[in-house]
Amino acid sequence: MSNTNTHSSRTWTSDNGNGTFSNPLFYEDFPDPDLIRVGDDYYLTGTTMHSMPGLPVLHSKDLVNWTLLCWAFDRLDLGSSFRLQDGQENYGQGIWAPCFRHHDGVFHIFSNVNGHVTQHFTATNPAGPWMRTAMSGSFHDLSVLFDDDGKAYILWGYQGIHFAELTDDLNGIVPGSERVIIQPGEGMGEGVHFYKVNGTYYITSAWFAGRMRMPCARAARPEGPYEINLEISADEDFGLAEGHRLTTLKAPPFELLPADPGRVGRMSLHQGGIVDTPSGEWWGFSMMDYNSAGRFTCLSPITWHEGWPYFGLPGNLKRTPRIWTKPNTGVTSEPRTPFTRDDDFAGPQLNRVWQWSHAPDDSCWSLSERSGWLRLRSLAAPNLWWARNTLTQRAMGPESTVTVELDASGMRDGDVAGLALLNFPYAQLGVAHENGALTLVRYDQRTDEATRHPLAGSRVHLRAHCDFLTERTTFSWSADGENYERIGGVFDMIFQVKTFQGIRIGPFHYNVGGAPGGAADFRRFRVDEPHPRGLMRPIPYGRSIRVASVADGCAMTVRGGVLAVAGAGETPVRFEVIDCGLGRVALRVGLSEKSSYVSVAPSGEMTLRVGEPGDAETFQWMETVYGDLLLMSLVTHRYMQIAPGRPAIFADQPGPRSDRRDGACLGWE
Repeated sequence: MSNTNTHSSRTWTSDNGNGTFSNPLFYEDFPDPDLIRVGDDYYLTGTTMHSMPGLPVLHSKDLVNWTLLCWAFDRLDLGSSFRLQDGQENYGQGIWAPCFRHHDGVFHIFSNVNGHVTQHFTATNPAGPWMRTAMSGSFHDLSVLFDDDGKAYILWGYQGIHFAELTDDLNGIVPGSERVIIQPGEGMGEGVHFYKVNGTYYITSAWFAGRMRMPCARAARPEGPYEINLEISADEDFGLAEGHRLTTLKAPPFELLPADPGRVGRMSLHQGGIVDTPSGEWWGFSMMDYNSAGRFTCLSPITWHEGWPYFGLPGNLKRTPRIWTKPNTGVTSEPRTPFTRDDDFAGPQLNRVWQWSHAPDDSCWSLSERSGWLRLRSLAAPNLWWARNTLTQRAMGPESTVTVELDASGMRDGDVAGLALLNFPYAQLGVAHENGALTLVRYDQRTDEATRHPLAGSRVHLRAHCDFLTERTTFSWSADGENYERIGGVFDMIFQVKTFQGIRIGPFHYNVGGAPGGAADFRRFRVDEPHPRGLMRPIPYGRSIRVASVADGCAMTVRGGVLAVAGAGETPVRFEVIDCGLGRVALRVGLSEKSSYVSVAPSGEMTLRVGEPGDAETFQWMETVYGDLLLMSLVTHRYMQIAPGRPAIFADQPGPRSDRRDGACLGWE
């Protein structure tokens, strides 16, 4: 069965099909990315923690469109906590912050495993097979550099950055070589990436206390001394506001801390690194927190300035455009995504998008016992948290609806099966087999409330509608797959550091009676996404629009031939949207004598100019994550701002604020 979606698929595609791409690369949880170039090919992996299989190996030719080659391991069993046995669990632990490298024809992935030594995976073919070796120590958020002289170095640590030389077998450090090369308090955090560029050594890291940002250090020698730049990327969150959080992780019911859109910089791009193209371009990759959807991987143009690799464009360093031209890699790829999310369970294997929560019991699930169905046989568990063989995939933003059909006829007393939103707290909609009868049950762990409904038959269609911009989910069910009825209230989705993942969704089956039960059969798993591209509304080419600030409704007018903020009683100006290619526009104003275009001076001041539009009259049309319009000048690489009290209209705003009250977040009609 195919595991790559084509352009026609209705799932998030970063490639806009017009020579541009949109951030994030994947609208799903893909944290701690590491990305390398080998010749004309790019390879990517990231954190998978307690989910199995783990360590995805993705391949790309253009840095935007990716194909899943394999998982570096199918199962990782380092004890009962990896199997949800003996009262032990591994949520939020396991595989963390991998380092991806290639040297002398061998691919390497080094990954820290919490509570265990670092694991070293190797392969001569990135599509596998991969071999695993346990290293001699535990190296937190490590990075490895193969230097020109044949030596290999390793960095690791939080704030205090440790350095050492690796042994020839790469599985330990040379005695006496370890030292702290950057002291705590000097501004470097964790999640280091180690590079050598034109003879200079660079270290990028993540800082997450207060404002999230990316520091960078450089030195002439691998062991230092290092000069530190506290910010090469900062405050870029594409307008996303911090969502609600939990007050405690102890036991349900859980209380919520309200969302705080005024906390600027809390969701910003932070942990990542850099990569070059054969054409000489440099690009940055990093992750951002995206509330209950998890942590996302984004791609940024790099501007080298005074020897530092700043994320962003000239004139607006540290800020990443949400939409920009695709990298010049010498290859043009068709828009595609790495995963097929729908699954009919009709093939001999699961679609490779699926991961188990912890290591499964392979004797208790099957695709062959009933053709066209996934069969899960229940194992004893008090609740969903401890249920083995829970099959999950990453939930998709910004909005998605997941549907699956369940046949409960093979369930036994004490069995509970259905559709889960696995998180902490979690929610589930399913069927409970109680005293010989089947009951539909929706359970919300945050409120510790259950909604119950009797079932007349054994087949039911279960549905969850997830909106990751409001962080709310509603559940519904259907007896015939056509007419759906909502059940229960709203489930508040929350980001937390217990699972340290975004919402994961999929089928489950367990037995609360303390013993194995019966069988639950699932089919027709579907994921529908209403906003699978970078714009929620298409660019209105050739149409006349009015533009106003989202914050206060202030619009632009023309006063004495000059652009200005419209006052009370003034008529807002209307712009004709002219297509300039690459998702860019010029704004034409029809005056009595001749047409003029909105033009941006190097100072950022916006005026009207007669004549054919050039770069000064061209704006990159993009949106915040909420769908607010952003117009970025090609001259300043900053955004149009409609703000009352200013003598003129300027394109000088560095980027949207998460509270959406900066005048750069615009609405149009």
